[in-house]
Amino acid sequence: MMDHWAEANRYVARVELSALDRTRMPRHVAVVMDGNGRWAQRRGLPRTEGHAAGEEALMDVIWGASDAGLGWLTVYAFSTENWKRPVDEVRYLMGFNERLLLTRRDEIHARNIRMQFLGRRDWRVPRRILRRIDETLELTRNNTGMVLSMAFNYGGRAELVDAVKSIVEARVPASKINEKTIRAHLYDPSMPDPELVIRTSGELRTSNFLMWEAAYSELVFTDVLWPDFRRGDLFAGIAEFQQRKRRFGGLDGPPSSSASG
Repeated sequence: MMDHWAEANRYVARVELSALDRTRMPRHVAVVMDGNGRWAQRRGLPRTEGHAAGEEALMDVIWGASDAGLGWLTVYAFSTENWKRPVDEVRYLMGFNERLLLTRRDEIHARNIRMQFLGRRDWRVPRRILRRIDETLELTRNNTGMVLSMAFNYGGRAELVDAVKSIVEARVPASKINEKTIRAHLYDPSMPDPELVIRTSGELRTSNFLMWEAAYSELVFTDVLWPDFRRGDLFAGIAEFQQRKRRFGGLDGPPSSSASG
């Protein structure tokens, strides 16, 4: 049963943008970028080389998502659990993300993409990284195209803990707390729920990613390791999404559409 379910959710063939139904595009797609380390190890390279190779994948997916007309793209760049990795790898990832912002944000800005960041701004994140984040937010804040949301130092449980703390600090009476209250205290209340979450590398879990927001997301898994992932793989995931029927707890529902879940 599990093998059949997993196989049904692992797409393999890349898809051209022209093959998609442009009237049923998801508004928001989120991606768990996984498999950098395994990609490197299979080639006898250090794990950091896999992260470096993942940059090309990331940029191609960003451009592809923008070309497809997605409203939001969220990528899992660094989790709260990633601090447990070897010190050298964590140090590399901090430098990698800083370099990515410095070298790519002008391109992103030129394409009218607005950048957002989800995650904790705590003592573990170097101050220089926080400065780069703030500079990027300021640079792109008036852009009107796709929103690129980077989940950095992010964890789904951490987000919910922080939301509860914020509600308590605001002294909201228990009788007034509902789903709207919780959403209003998430890292980015304006972000629509992702209709589609894609995970690369063949792992069949969401790994603490957007736990609240992805409650009704369609999940699509691919065996492609992140450095090999390209816009055609993104479009294949969207094509799979377009074949789904979204019920939201009911007995039946319309085929997937751009309506937020």
